[in-house]
Amino acid sequence: MTEQQLRALVREALTRYVNNQTDVPRPPAPAAGASPLRVHPSHGLYMIPDGGADDGPCVIEPSVPCNHCGYCKSHGH
Repeated sequence: MTEQQLRALVREALTRYVNNQTDVPRPPAPAAGASPLRVHPSHGLYMIPDGGADDGPCVIEPSVPCNHCGYCKSHGH
């Protein structure tokens, strides 16, 4: 089995799993008087469009194909 076949198999399994999730648990509402959640900027993601069906080269390391890890959309730390 090639790496591309394995990736396709994993993507298919994840799609089936996500599509079968009907009752997704939500986090509880914050208690009255609780301080608001602060998110560190390193957890934010940039709005970089995906390549679609044609994976193309990685933005960070162009000598390898993109595997959609999301590293290029973050600060990387």
